Amino acid sequence: MIFNQQQIMFNLPTQKVTIKQVSAILRRRRFLVLSVSCAVMSVVGLIAVNTKSNYQSSMQLLVSSYPQPGIITSNIMNGTDSNILDFNLPVVDYTDQINIVLNPKLIEQAVSLLRSDYPDITIEDINGKQAQLIVAKLDEKIITNNVPSQILEISFSDSDPVKTKRVLAALQQVYQNYNIQQQKEPLNKGLAFINARIPQLKKEVNQAEKNLEYFRRKYNLLDPEIQTKILIESLAGVQQQLQITRAQMQDVQARYNNLQQEVATSARKARINSHLNQSSRYQTILNDFKKTELTLAIEQKRYTDESPVIQQLKEQRQNQLWLLKKEVNQLLEDIKQPNANPEQTEGVDPRLLQELFQVQTTALGLVANEKSLAETEQKLRLEFSKYPSLIAQYNRLLPEAKAKRKQLEQLLQAQQSLGLKIAQGGMEWQVLEEPSLGKLRGINRLSLLLGGMIVSPILGIAVALSWGMFTRTIYSTKELQQSTNLRLLGSVPKLAPRGLKKWLPNISGNKQQNINYYFGETDSWLPCHETLDILYQNLQISKYSLHSKSLMFTSALSGEGKTTLLLGLAASAARMHRRILLIDANFQYPNLHKILQLSNDWGLSLLLLDETSNHIHNYIQPVHPLIDVLTTGPQPEDTIRLLSSQRMKELIKQFEQTYDLVLVDAPPILGTADARILAGYCQEIVMVGRMGQLTQSDLIQSQEILSQLNLIGIIANGVRSHQQV
Repeated sequence: MIFNQQQIMFNLPTQKVTIKQVSAILRRRRFLVLSVSCAVMSVVGLIAVNTKSNYQSSMQLLVSSYPQPGIITSNIMNGTDSNILDFNLPVVDYTDQINIVLNPKLIEQAVSLLRSDYPDITIEDINGKQAQLIVAKLDEKIITNNVPSQILEISFSDSDPVKTKRVLAALQQVYQNYNIQQQKEPLNKGLAFINARIPQLKKEVNQAEKNLEYFRRKYNLLDPEIQTKILIESLAGVQQQLQITRAQMQDVQARYNNLQQEVATSARKARINSHLNQSSRYQTILNDFKKTELTLAIEQKRYTDESPVIQQLKEQRQNQLWLLKKEVNQLLEDIKQPNANPEQTEGVDPRLLQELFQVQTTALGLVANEKSLAETEQKLRLEFSKYPSLIAQYNRLLPEAKAKRKQLEQLLQAQQSLGLKIAQGGMEWQVLEEPSLGKLRGINRLSLLLGGMIVSPILGIAVALSWGMFTRTIYSTKELQQSTNLRLLGSVPKLAPRGLKKWLPNISGNKQQNINYYFGETDSWLPCHETLDILYQNLQISKYSLHSKSLMFTSALSGEGKTTLLLGLAASAARMHRRILLIDANFQYPNLHKILQLSNDWGLSLLLLDETSNHIHNYIQPVHPLIDVLTTGPQPEDTIRLLSSQRMKELIKQFEQTYDLVLVDAPPILGTADARILAGYCQEIVMVGRMGQLTQSDLIQSQEILSQLNLIGIIANGVRSHQQV
């Protein structure tokens, strides 16, 4: 079968939301809107009922830091810079002051003062888990008499406005008493420890720095690591120069050898010419040869080449030429004699001799340079071998000296800080704002109820719209057609399995009686089976179903009613006198035998395992004269192995030859691979989607999986009357 790929193209859902879509979502989710609104209103009502009147009173404390008299004068006398008392420095820690205000011991003193008016009051009532007592640091800082100050706001909340004022008044008295006491507490313990530790640490610092100084003087090193880098760079430079020098030496040696050969050749040629010029016999023969050549040239103008005169002259010239060659060879033999001087440079070009001398001089310079570089390389390597141990020793001495110096600086800084805190004489608290009667704060109950009445429906609508927009559930055939280009084979209302039991009675007794019962007891289910008849006709007239005899029904997820729909289609086909076989291939969640109240002790799983048996009819159960059912049977351990076996493929082919139509109830396409395997065996595939349950994402994902298979369309199940197209 050739499958039309254009049929499976799908449209992505548009992100534009119209008012009509919003109203449809709210209409379908009206009960959700009502539930959320009621829940929110109930919570708001409970909060309003349980809300108690709350009053708050507050007071303000000015926290200042004053130096003791004479401290500046003392610093000047001791030679200390007076700017060290600059109050812009973070000397005062106001966070600690806030913690002191909330100290349970101070609050306990306030509770003791309040016991006369409130006998049952406890610390938890003032600063408990609900944090009735709140201390806040105002952002505004003030300067009084060149002294930095910070304002702390202390507030207390309670249902009694008078109690809020009395609690703060008691705390005010406690804070003033504490302020007087804490100004007298020195920090001498910490300072004494630091003063005792500093001399000992100074000795340790001096010893560590002396060790480092001795190391540097002994090895004449400031930093071994830096020296190592310099040494490595020097060694690399020397090695590079050595390579260049050796390459130059090779070039000069080759040039020197070539010049020696040229000088020897030139000297030999000069000796040969000198011997030839000094040989009288050679000169006599040469003069005779020249005369013969001249006579031959003159006679050739008078005679032809065949003339005896010309022939005689040529023969004479040839003899003279032979004598010349013989004489030259004799002279060469004399030159090669042992008494010949090989170092003779007579007749050699002086420029060639000068160039040979220059090359020889250059070679001697390069040899000396190469020797010097090699000695330098050896010295650097020897010096470099000493540095690893020096670096290790230096790395032990330097961190020790730095650590000791850092500890000393920290102790000196701490000594100065503690001295300043002692000299400043502590913190001074002044009351800027006296406690007053508590003021009502919080939300009014009536305002809370009115706000709940406004917010609750808005939240309900927002939840409904969010759910509807994010889930993208398909509710009508129109939305289904907008979500995909799959052919809509039909729309079916919700089918009740109870009606199918009446429509498909079990065989017992006379088959003719069952047929009459089948056609006569279905008036109550008449609208449904008329819809299924139309759906069956749509499948028959499909251009893909001309020769198809096996049809697989699947869905995106479970619970979309494909099993019930499959039974209805089987009944419609039986009414048209077609012989039907229903196969329940959903091993995970078999449902066909439950609806028809059949035994599932044997079925498809056992039939696939029994590969040698040809008695297929023993596993098939008839439910109608024209309808047979093959249940799943006992659940196998490996469904993939059974469904992908050659036995399954052969059974489908055999069923197609035996029955007019084979309907396969397959598991959902998402989450399992069973349906994908079965799809390759069946001639056609039909998807079933329940309106109000199928989402666009599940539909698109299922369609993509089946896009390369023979998917012919989709059936909209559970469609309401006003949603049918």
